[in-house]
Amino acid sequence: MSKLSLTLSALFGGAGLLLSSAAAFAAPACNAWSNAQTYNGGDYALYANKTWRAKWWTQNNQPGADQWGPWEERPASECTPGGGDPGPGPGTGVPPEPTPTVGRHVGSYFAQWSIYGRNYKLRNLVDAGGDKKLTFLNYAFGNVYADGKCGMVTRAENGNGDGGDAWADYQKSFGANESVDGKADSWSDPLRGNFNQLRKLKLANPSLKVLISLGGWTWSKNFGKFAATDAGRKTMVASCIDLYLKGNLPVGENAGGAGAAKGVFDGIDIDWEYPGGGGLPSNSVDPNDKQNFTLLMAEFRSQLDALTAQNKRRYYLTAAIGSGVDKIRQTEPAKYAAYMDWINVMTYDFNGGWDAKGPTNFQSNLFRDPAAPVTGDRVYYNVNDSIQTLVTAGVPKAKLNVGIPFYGRGWTGVAAGPKADGLYQVATGAGKGTYEAGIEDYKVLKTRSAKQFVHPVSKQLWTYDGNEFWSYDDPATIRTKLDYVRQQQLGGVFSWSLDGDDAQGTLLKTTSEVRQDAAAAKKKAAAKASVASPLK
Repeated sequence: MSKLSLTLSALFGGAGLLLSSAAAFAAPACNAWSNAQTYNGGDYALYANKTWRAKWWTQNNQPGADQWGPWEERPASECTPGGGDPGPGPGTGVPPEPTPTVGRHVGSYFAQWSIYGRNYKLRNLVDAGGDKKLTFLNYAFGNVYADGKCGMVTRAENGNGDGGDAWADYQKSFGANESVDGKADSWSDPLRGNFNQLRKLKLANPSLKVLISLGGWTWSKNFGKFAATDAGRKTMVASCIDLYLKGNLPVGENAGGAGAAKGVFDGIDIDWEYPGGGGLPSNSVDPNDKQNFTLLMAEFRSQLDALTAQNKRRYYLTAAIGSGVDKIRQTEPAKYAAYMDWINVMTYDFNGGWDAKGPTNFQSNLFRDPAAPVTGDRVYYNVNDSIQTLVTAGVPKAKLNVGIPFYGRGWTGVAAGPKADGLYQVATGAGKGTYEAGIEDYKVLKTRSAKQFVHPVSKQLWTYDGNEFWSYDDPATIRTKLDYVRQQQLGGVFSWSLDGDDAQGTLLKTTSEVRQDAAAAKKKAAAKASVASPLK
């Protein structure tokens, strides 16, 4: 994934979105308490003319019998007797299994840390109407620690891959104005934070799949070490399933416990960056990473299938993979693809400010430009060559999702060059970004006053203002890629990451057009253009 990556009318319009989105969330159901029923944290029950909510997993514990027991009294307005959305149990503590996706996938990543400096929460997704556009949502990231197990801690990352933020995951309390259903977290809720927001999001979107993404650029350190042995693979997979799918969270800050997050996640997304090396220098690399990656996917599939048999519901397995041919050849695509539901191909970060002096180049071009100043494997750094390499290696087209970046990459001190457009020119350094040099969100780039260019061969947009060069995707660029996905009969698209989009969710809504056929998509785009230019 990414290496880290008011006018009055607007105000009242936002309030309308708030009300309409909150109204989409049905109140949980509550029925008479039964001593034979198992209750998970968040489930409701009626007993002695009072409304009760379970704080953690419980069975045969009478509500109100113990002041410090598993039940807490709640206002009667919080649930609907005999109604609401009961899910698989007596309340909505556990969301029901999402309905299968029919047609192409539309996915995106929500970054754990986006709730801080970027101030992007899942409520922002709902307010923009983006939750209705997604078929899957990946939560980034979970970590595999030095003991070879998935775990949860709250600790700043020190460069050794041992960080974590359990506080953001399930301990932080969101206020009513921050919550996707307009209801604040309570200190006594066993599930709070982002995980509870995901749970609420799923309750309002019964077809949305939510997956935990493991690894990423920063937390891929231990994959190589523990994927190298059968025992290591089994232990890793079992721990990740126990934590994320069974929902057995460590108790901390009066949150967590057995089954606290059950039903939040529908599967696991593996973002090992990268088998065979090419990620952080501190990552473990085994000579047999190529084969071990396949074996790890097989173990995940085996244990997920066992859980499916036990729980009578489907669990998904996906992966985010490097798109460069140098990364692809370090894996066995045809073999590991057999275990996957779909594969997210990270078709971005082809070029960037890590080459501080340039030459400037595209970060997510659709096609190869023969005139680009690149050699070797970098010649094939483009969407089409990545996809065709995987297809030639034996991956079914329907399992491949094209990656769409909601951010751009750029340089400063860029020479104009013979065409005065800054393309393929030397630079003095990475462009200034809001959070990191050389990278900037679409929502910022779209407001820049700079001349725009679109390359006729590569189909990539870039801007140049005489000093800075930025390459990124806008709606028109994305629609060209969507046409490619349709023509190639691929599985769909996904994006990194939601917080890079504008407040209206412009890019996410554009990516969702991939679920339309080409004719319908063009008709819709033309209608939008007509509204935007009524005198045209």
